[in-house]
Amino acid sequence: MYADVIVNISASGLDRSFQYRVPEELSGQVSEGCRVKIPFGQGSRCTDGYVIALDDAPKIEESRIKDILAVDDRAVTVEHRLMQLAAWLRKTYGSTMIAAIKTVMPVKVKSREKTERSISFAGTEEELAALCEECTRKHQTARARLFYYLSQYRIISWREAVGSLKLTAADLRKLQEKGLLTVSENTVYRIPKMDTEEAVTAEKPALNPEQQLVVDGILTEWEERDRPCLIHGVTGSGKTHVYMELMERVLAEGKDCILLIPEISLTWQTVRRFYARFGDRICVLHSRLSAGERSDLLSRIEAGEVKLVIGPRSALFAPFKQLGLIIVDEEHESSYASELSPRYHAAETAVMRGKIENAHVILGSATPQVESFYKGREGEYALFRLQKRYGGALLPEVEVVDMRRELAEGNRSIFSRRLYTEMSERLAKGQQVMLFLNRRGHTGFISCRSCGHVVKCPHCDVALTLHRNGKLICHYCGYSTPEMKHCPSCGSSYIGGFKAGTQQVEDLVKKAFPEAGVLRMDGDSTKDRDSYARILSDFARGKADILIGTQMIVKGHDFPNVTLVGILAADTSLFAADYRGGERTFQLISQAAGRAGRGRLPGLAVIQTYHPENPVILSAAAGDYDSFFENEMAARSLMGYPPAGALLEIHAGCKNEEQLTVAMNYMKSYLERIRRDGRTVILGPSPENISKIKDIYRGVIYLKGSSLAELIRLRSGLEKYIRINKGFDQITVVYNTEK
Repeated sequence: MYADVIVNISASGLDRSFQYRVPEELSGQVSEGCRVKIPFGQGSRCTDGYVIALDDAPKIEESRIKDILAVDDRAVTVEHRLMQLAAWLRKTYGSTMIAAIKTVMPVKVKSREKTERSISFAGTEEELAALCEECTRKHQTARARLFYYLSQYRIISWREAVGSLKLTAADLRKLQEKGLLTVSENTVYRIPKMDTEEAVTAEKPALNPEQQLVVDGILTEWEERDRPCLIHGVTGSGKTHVYMELMERVLAEGKDCILLIPEISLTWQTVRRFYARFGDRICVLHSRLSAGERSDLLSRIEAGEVKLVIGPRSALFAPFKQLGLIIVDEEHESSYASELSPRYHAAETAVMRGKIENAHVILGSATPQVESFYKGREGEYALFRLQKRYGGALLPEVEVVDMRRELAEGNRSIFSRRLYTEMSERLAKGQQVMLFLNRRGHTGFISCRSCGHVVKCPHCDVALTLHRNGKLICHYCGYSTPEMKHCPSCGSSYIGGFKAGTQQVEDLVKKAFPEAGVLRMDGDSTKDRDSYARILSDFARGKADILIGTQMIVKGHDFPNVTLVGILAADTSLFAADYRGGERTFQLISQAAGRAGRGRLPGLAVIQTYHPENPVILSAAAGDYDSFFENEMAARSLMGYPPAGALLEIHAGCKNEEQLTVAMNYMKSYLERIRRDGRTVILGPSPENISKIKDIYRGVIYLKGSSLAELIRLRSGLEKYIRINKGFDQITVVYNTEK
């Protein structure tokens, strides 16, 4: 057996590995991710390395391959623990070990340190006082100011001396040459600027009885079993207060905390609350930091100056030495699922990091993932509930509008008459309105506006997707049929896809309500680094009356003056070409409705749909997660989807469409050949939802089965098959595992 070993955890070092032989006495001890002692460099000096791959064949002449000396079992470092996590990612989700390491390791990218010169007086206090008097007497005003400031503050920055004190650099150098001043150069950290215009109270909020009960229950769980904890709390129930209370306990023990939030857009309100409670022990870690800011933040974490990191998915891998608590807020969010290899989910990965680090893990959501709630019901997670809004606020009233009736009665507008009337009344009272439009897959499914019929795959119970070639295609099994001009159910010609986007809605709103201030928040309006905070801050301060947006606006924001939320097209995700369509629709409707009435004023949510009788819509309108869960689990059990079964997605891409088709057929044939379990179903290959991006053709194969271990075995076999066949050299393959 041979092992590929890396010796340098850096951006460049990860691209170079060295092969070593695993001696017989170490067989069974050496595994991917483990730390080993190896001879390296001139004189075969002993150094540390990490195993990134194992193989049964040498890559170079065998006489040149040296033996691994030992498995290093010294005290486990944070680097070692993250390497263990990388090995788990690679095994669970499928990828190269290098890709897994690059995901979890804060590789040390060289960035020039930022330094600042400071000035102090080189003599005694008596000498300094005498110089102040002498310079004043001689009318040396600038020097007098300098010595006076030094007598007050002992040390000032060079920048301040030549700026506000008006000294020249030449004058300062003369004083230094005379031995009067000491000039030192210090490294300073680049800390991203936080918006602090709006005051946030630092007063510790009092927990209500329900919140205190959850805190006490979690603390008891930590002492007795320490399972991952799932907090199922309705929107506005104050989960953040519970998080803070638990963080305070962990920080008091000298340990560190990580708080994951779905997107950087949530940092605007979330971080300010945590800064008010915990001060400058907090840092925000996200992809929009400059290389210098990121390098400095990692240095502060290593130095123990930062005790709490807040950020989206990548913040999970902050290199804390004493990690005590990981919290995944809004754990249901799709942004926690990586789209790059390895395609990990942050909630599952947080649970594994918690095991490796002996850290507590808390997941929180008003609409948990079906898989997470299932684990809570089965006892794998400890389940806690918050069923009332904090501060006595009431949950919003919810109304469902049948858009089929609107069309039948002559209203072809994107706004129902009920929503239009409510918007007019709320704006007249000086209240704010949010309009949510989920654009995900809006050009996908085809439905009839007259009767609500959706064109589905006869084999997979998912909606067919319209492609540019005029065909309706199933992305699970490849079934296709020509585009329809008339509804197969009622014969109406009002059949097609929902075409409106947020920009179109913005234009219609401005035309209907010309006096209202309107803001739009979507992928196009948030391209600048500070655009998230600017839009949300302006809306919070009342600079706009209506906020229109995609999923960005429904994720945890708290605007007390918002009393009306309009959900314009609840069906756009309900019939997505994905078995999770119902779950995402329930989550989005519930989260969007939850933005209304979070202050003293009562709230209303208006759901516009062509399927008002759909169980998902009814459960979301009633705020009944339990009934949604029971219906969803029944459907998934019938179809064998997670968590009732395991699912492996194999995504492939190539510039040559014909070559991709051939390659994917070979992959399917090989999987069928090595399949042992007859219950494992192989679907596809079929085109991806978007079958071509940037001249890359894309396809997918699905494997469904009752055994996750069997799917991982099939994936491992396919990985080896692809690795040894040159025909796959131009094919990019990534895997997504769900269970």
